[in-house]
Amino acid sequence: MSAKWLTRSSAAVLVAAVLSSGCGEFARGSQSPSQLVMDSLLTARGTGVATPTSFVSGPLLSDVPDPLAGQTAFDDFGQATLRVILRDPGSSGSPTAPSSLNDVTITRYTVTYSRSGGPNGQNTPGVDVPHPIVGAVTFTIRAGQSAAGVFEVVRHVAKLEAPLSVLGRSPEVLTMLAEVTFYGRDQAGNDVTATGIVQVNFANFN
Repeated sequence: MSAKWLTRSSAAVLVAAVLSSGCGEFARGSQSPSQLVMDSLLTARGTGVATPTSFVSGPLLSDVPDPLAGQTAFDDFGQATLRVILRDPGSSGSPTAPSSLNDVTITRYTVTYSRSGGPNGQNTPGVDVPHPIVGAVTFTIRAGQSAAGVFEVVRHVAKLEAPLSVLGRSPEVLTMLAEVTFYGRDQAGNDVTATGIVQVNFANFN
């Protein structure tokens, strides 16, 4: 059994564990008075720049290269703007105004892909869709304020593997949805999350 298979399997298991914990939707099970809201989810097509400076809304046009033609695969990035508000200000157990305890620190994110009308209606990672991403990112959002974080929405290695790699030498365009979930905690240790979805069109756009 190869180390690569173990890495992929471990990532898939971790994503499944995180999602099955009920963190995908904020209101379910969270004890935090803070609510994490995703105000926007923008993307930047990979160009080889480590940190893009320009992000746009709408579908991401993710370029899948043809290595035989000397084309290079690049990561595609996303930028999420997150805001912290109080769930129910003034209610029992909830403060009337934000305090430093309501600040939220983001520590990780996941990206999972899906295809509507995929082969046999399936979304098997590494077969029908790219493998999920489990990534680390750390920034703190002050209560009552917003902050933006940059992350990988498509890793370059995914463009060299099934099912994307065949697009490098094909005119086909493959459309998927990327579901992005950020995970964090308020300063009292309560878990909070926020989820957004962006459309990704994969093709060789060179």
